[in-house]
Amino acid sequence: MTVYVAVALTTVILLFTATHSSTIGVEYVFRLLQVQDRERAPSSVQLSAARAVLDRFIPSHSSSFQFNIITKEQCGGVSCFMISNHPYSNLLGAPEIIISGVTGVELLSGLHWYLKNLCGAHISWDKTGGSQLSSVPKAGSLPRMKDDGLLIQRPVPWNYYQNAVTSSYTFAWWDWERWEKEIDWMALQGINMPLAFTGQEAIWQKVFAKFNISSSDLNDFFGGPAFLAWSRMANLHGWGGPLPQSWLDQQLAMQKKILTRMYELGMTPVLPAFSGNVPAALKNVYPSAKITRLGNWFTVDSNPRWCCTYLLDATDPLFIEIGKSFIQQQVKEYGRSSHIYNCDTFDENTPPTDDPEYISSLAAAIFKAMQSGDDDAVWLMQGWLFAYDPYWQPPQMQALLHAVPIGKMIVLDLFAEVNPIWTTSNQFYGVPYIWKVTFFYYFLDR
Repeated sequence: MTVYVAVALTTVILLFTATHSSTIGVEYVFRLLQVQDRERAPSSVQLSAARAVLDRFIPSHSSSFQFNIITKEQCGGVSCFMISNHPYSNLLGAPEIIISGVTGVELLSGLHWYLKNLCGAHISWDKTGGSQLSSVPKAGSLPRMKDDGLLIQRPVPWNYYQNAVTSSYTFAWWDWERWEKEIDWMALQGINMPLAFTGQEAIWQKVFAKFNISSSDLNDFFGGPAFLAWSRMANLHGWGGPLPQSWLDQQLAMQKKILTRMYELGMTPVLPAFSGNVPAALKNVYPSAKITRLGNWFTVDSNPRWCCTYLLDATDPLFIEIGKSFIQQQVKEYGRSSHIYNCDTFDENTPPTDDPEYISSLAAAIFKAMQSGDDDAVWLMQGWLFAYDPYWQPPQMQALLHAVPIGKMIVLDLFAEVNPIWTTSNQFYGVPYIWKVTFFYYFLDR
């Protein structure tokens, strides 16, 4: 069986230009960080979650490490981890190494640093070597830290992981055991801002029901599990579907477990937001709604059964209503959010007009819908469209980026190691951005 796996892993640097607008952006970001710090899981919860990862990862050494949650003030005002020798490590049964960190992620990132740099261990996905721990000395004989130990500060607030298509390339068939393993891996790698897109179709089902769209109306809207990424981004509809209700319910339950674990570890999961992509049935329920049919993506035979999705115009009152309802329904289902939402409009789809006013009004409506559902909302947008489509010239880019208050949008420079956009866009015209590496792996399972 051939398995195609595309994994988007990120080397992250959160950058700002030296303009006045970027100073405002920095202030917004740090304000959001303060909100997230206040809402983070209690220290006891994060400690318990981090120790559970240690027990799963290297159970033979579960008593060798002591974990402590500390404050940012103890780290110099930023997130960090510290590693030191335990003062009573010579006593039988006492921990050997103390790892302190601001969050559960920092604790596990510190554990990874220690095992890699002092014990020669390797921690990766199974297909790229897996966890190679044979070099780790047995419990009671771990290498000691030098002098007063080690302090490593996080150079940027967020390390982002995945892109919007990974959910269909890779995650579509995962059970909880596999998800748990991936979240463990994320934490060990220091990743604290992953996408969390699983189960959103069940949320959309409930949202559209409020607008008199039935479950059967959505059969030709949602794609099949391996194609959901592209139906979510309005590239196609219905292909590989319909989705059975049992699958929708199972995915929503999975998302709740995923989010619970991410929050327990102190992560900042990114939820989806409304881009204007709507089912065809909305035209029948609201015949006066301003709905445009987009052009063909790479759809089979350009068949309208699969291609040419429907976009609700940003000026239509329904746009804000639907977008607000989607954010609110997620918060209701999950109990909270991290206030960062991903939304990608015109991903590999060319807008129907090059008028900057049209682009600006659409972007403003997307953000207004987010903010209507969450006062602290920040829009995280993939910058892939700027690299993919020559449509996006400076006037169109600025219209999109500047339609949102500076600091309330963060752009992912999605393929920055190959085709960086920050170098040709005056660093995204003052909008905060994340420098991102995208790896594509092709695996052959036999």
